Amino acid sequence: MKKTTFVTTILLMLMLTAALAPSWACTVIAVGKKASKDGSVIISHTDTGPDSRIRLILGQTYKKGEKAPVYWGIQDADRELDDHGEILGYIPQAERTYSYFHSAYSHVNEHQLGIAESTITQRKELRVSKETGKQIMTIEQATIFALQRYKKAKDAVLFVGNLMTTYGFLPSSGPEGESIIIADTDEIWIFEVFGVGPNWDPKSGKPGAVWAAQRLNDSHVTMIPNWSIIKQIDANSEEFLTSDNYMQDAIDRGWYNPKSGKPFIWQEAYAPIPEEYATSRFWLFHHTFSALKDELPDRMYDKTNPYKAIEPYFQSVEPISIYPFSFEPVKKLSVQDIISFQRSTYEGTIYDMTLDPTWIVADENGEYKKSPLATPFPDSEMRKLLKITYRRPVARHRGHYGMVLQLRGWLPNELGGVYWVYLDNPYFSPYVPIYTGNTSVAETYKTYNPNKYDEKSARWAIDFVDNLANLRFQEVIKDVWEVRDPFEKNLFENQEQIEKQALELLKKNPTKGKEFLTKYTNQKMDEVTQMYLELRNQIITKYTNNHE
Repeated sequence: MKKTTFVTTILLMLMLTAALAPSWACTVIAVGKKASKDGSVIISHTDTGPDSRIRLILGQTYKKGEKAPVYWGIQDADRELDDHGEILGYIPQAERTYSYFHSAYSHVNEHQLGIAESTITQRKELRVSKETGKQIMTIEQATIFALQRYKKAKDAVLFVGNLMTTYGFLPSSGPEGESIIIADTDEIWIFEVFGVGPNWDPKSGKPGAVWAAQRLNDSHVTMIPNWSIIKQIDANSEEFLTSDNYMQDAIDRGWYNPKSGKPFIWQEAYAPIPEEYATSRFWLFHHTFSALKDELPDRMYDKTNPYKAIEPYFQSVEPISIYPFSFEPVKKLSVQDIISFQRSTYEGTIYDMTLDPTWIVADENGEYKKSPLATPFPDSEMRKLLKITYRRPVARHRGHYGMVLQLRGWLPNELGGVYWVYLDNPYFSPYVPIYTGNTSVAETYKTYNPNKYDEKSARWAIDFVDNLANLRFQEVIKDVWEVRDPFEKNLFENQEQIEKQALELLKKNPTKGKEFLTKYTNQKMDEVTQMYLELRNQIITKYTNNHE
């Protein structure tokens, strides 16, 4: 067997294993319309679920009295496109549904209603599974129902909350709670839901979940790193929405005593003691965008002491209470700013795994340098071999797919919503736009089977390059960026002109305007697929182990 063929075979085996691994470590960001550079509402979602096949589901009409199935298995990537899994029950069907873009977690509909999701840790007493309770409503199913039926964020919040209390919240990403950012062109709401534990029965008349939602100040930004961010709730304020049992459930379980004289803090009541995989992202987001930067712990890499990052007990552990629900950023943020954050591997900080002293090697002159193999994405076996401490980056090599969603109320809905998506790993993948007026998504972006490599799949093409980078990461990633960055830069530079043409067409002939947007974005998706197939061939040739 030729060496290049052997390398290719091994990489494919590793990729298939990685594709099957579960992933529920999403980072989501929300930017109010007065905190963004162009006045758009922005939300984002990284490390989304396994089914990265993005496809348009057209709105439909139904007869009065029809029922809509509630599915289990929506996130699965190895089902047929029209197979959403096991039916757990039914809810009343809407007589008219809206078109939306479907995937493991569906993100946007034709009216620029957008949703992003992050699993959040909950107390173990609140956990439930399909086998231990009669709850049937997962967050991904509730999201789909909301996108099919609503145009406004607040209405969607109340609807999702009612679904959860009526049909029972069923966790689907491990046994944890869920948070979703629900946004329209005017406002953003942060919705958090926790379970009520096993043995719940809808016939009991008790709520099947406990939930709260808080409106984001238009001038603020926020980030959710798999952890609750809602704190003190003012139930009489228009800035909050809650289930009736939002406090009572904590009182009944002994987690809050109203006679204590202390305020009820939602985050403290329902979330356990914080862990570093969450606090590290809180720290990075505030260190990057908030005026709190100088008050935060010092977690920058110390070149005079490369072992500092792995020394036990040196690091301060800040209370999670220092991070507010939201804040006004030191500068107004753009889509590109959010993309940059989504690609972070904590460069230059103690969480940067490429700065682990294990990667330091001698060069031909006897000087010390970073090994060309140093990667911010060492897999579990490499970490065991090299004794590298795992630090969870924002960008993840088993991230499936993700997005930045730009919502703009001053434009027609067909053009106002821009769904910037990446596949596999944002550190490698370019972001490409899909407009809310698109009539289809390129076949390459809705073709993916985690159990079978396919050259017609953009996800597989990018994933292949991602894995090949382990041959010589420090050099390969530069080859990737030399191709990816100009492509992406061109998309943003041409956005205004493309949208100007589309707007003129939409005014004259909406059908032709939508066809124009669809043709443009689908062409870009196909270009990404071809680009990464060519990169694959280039990298295999350039870094084959036939060379010393």
